[in-house]
Amino acid sequence: MSDALDGLHCTPRRLAEKEDSFGRGTAFVPRLTTSAPRNRSAGKRSNEEDDDSYSAVPNLSPEIIHSNFSPTVSEGLLPWTKNSCTQVIKVYNEDESSRAVEVPSDITTRDVCQLFVLKNHCIDDHSWTLFEHLSHLGIERTIEDHELVMIVLSGWGMESDSRLYFRKNYAKYEFFRNPLDFFPNHMVSLSSETNGLVDHSQLIETFLNSSTCPEIHGHLHAKEHSRKSWKKLYFVLRRSGLYVSNKGTSKEPRHLQFIADFKDSDVYSVLSARKVHGAPTDYAFCVKSSKASCVRELRLLCADDESTRTCWITAMRLLKYGMQLYQNFLQPHQKQKASPMRSISENSLVAMDFSGQKSRVIENPSEALSVAVEEGLSWRKKSCHRLSGHGSPSSSVCSLALHMAQPWFHSKLSREEAQRLITQQGLIDGVFLLRDSLSNPKTFVLSLCYQLKIKHFQILPVDEEGDLFYSLDDAHTKFSDLIQLVEFYQLNRGVLPCKLKHHCARVTL
Repeated sequence: MSDALDGLHCTPRRLAEKEDSFGRGTAFVPRLTTSAPRNRSAGKRSNEEDDDSYSAVPNLSPEIIHSNFSPTVSEGLLPWTKNSCTQVIKVYNEDESSRAVEVPSDITTRDVCQLFVLKNHCIDDHSWTLFEHLSHLGIERTIEDHELVMIVLSGWGMESDSRLYFRKNYAKYEFFRNPLDFFPNHMVSLSSETNGLVDHSQLIETFLNSSTCPEIHGHLHAKEHSRKSWKKLYFVLRRSGLYVSNKGTSKEPRHLQFIADFKDSDVYSVLSARKVHGAPTDYAFCVKSSKASCVRELRLLCADDESTRTCWITAMRLLKYGMQLYQNFLQPHQKQKASPMRSISENSLVAMDFSGQKSRVIENPSEALSVAVEEGLSWRKKSCHRLSGHGSPSSSVCSLALHMAQPWFHSKLSREEAQRLITQQGLIDGVFLLRDSLSNPKTFVLSLCYQLKIKHFQILPVDEEGDLFYSLDDAHTKFSDLIQLVEFYQLNRGVLPCKLKHHCARVTL
């Protein structure tokens, strides 16, 4: 708390008169009201996502979803106002680097993320997130985009080593796109009106409806109070709260004991559950009330696998915030549609072939892609020749240097560190990174998440008549460098269980 809030003060001066905490120059930070999030889309760059990735979720309540967001402003930030109090917060990255920044007292999580995205020139793919990390309790959670950061900080103890972390979380709203991946059939009970058969959009609609809610049920290990032992019990999550059955799997009211509601509580992931708490698995989570300050006051629970834990945590988030989460999910896409990043001229570009006597338009998408790949490969070879002509290393070393600057390459990263980084940034299909192999210095490793599990694939060098290539499938498919390999598997699954979709990224604050 003392680190994060060191130097708090209020001042009537304009922010333009203050030194920017990120460096020289003037910082304009968002000034938002607590009632409605503001829209800021200028200055963003968006990854190429299919519009239909979220269109499957219907507009469940038009009168609520309708946006009252303000128009876009320069740099996505609103000007400072005179009578505002400012406070200093400290934000950390995975490499433990940190940056202090002065912000309004009513700033939201989305605003802080947007500020760091702009200051660090990151690609804004709507996955950047603030995490609340409570070191003294060994727990952390995703802070929702609409939450006020200062309210989160106010719940920290003065002597606790609590931190805010800025990193990606690709799984933050993935349950709106693929809800059936988050809610297994055996854990969800629906109302009799649906006869237990609903599609994914109806499942989410039922969750967001204030009068109804799917019932989540299943076995969890619970930490017994004042004991080191864990006991496997049957839990039921309803709109009214979390319950445990004191008689097998009975759901009768007389057998259900109330555990917690979520009006004044949040759900956290537990770090190092086996080592610290003696949990039966590493898939632990807890329910923490706003007044809880020690481990004894936490409701510690543990699932048998990651999919079960994800289901419980996601359901608790939906129960607590409901329609607000759906608004958070829709907001960036609404702004993107309102002011598309691509111009008309860019959308009208076509591939041309000038190799013959007459030029022609390449209409076949596969042929156009092949030509683009060949031109890219040719450009890289020419670049290497130019570098080698000026005393630079050989082409193989040059191709190595090309991928070193890519955001998906993490160099000397161990297997355990790679798994931790992918887990932190979201266990959804297609999250990946490339790294050096520590066991074989001449090879590389592709670490990829698929079905909530992280798999590792070795990339081997292939020498053909003095030319160096790389392959994932015993030289059946060869690539001149790792960039070409990644680009291929982003478009084709090949020998992998799924395509490469989201790369793990780190930024230095």
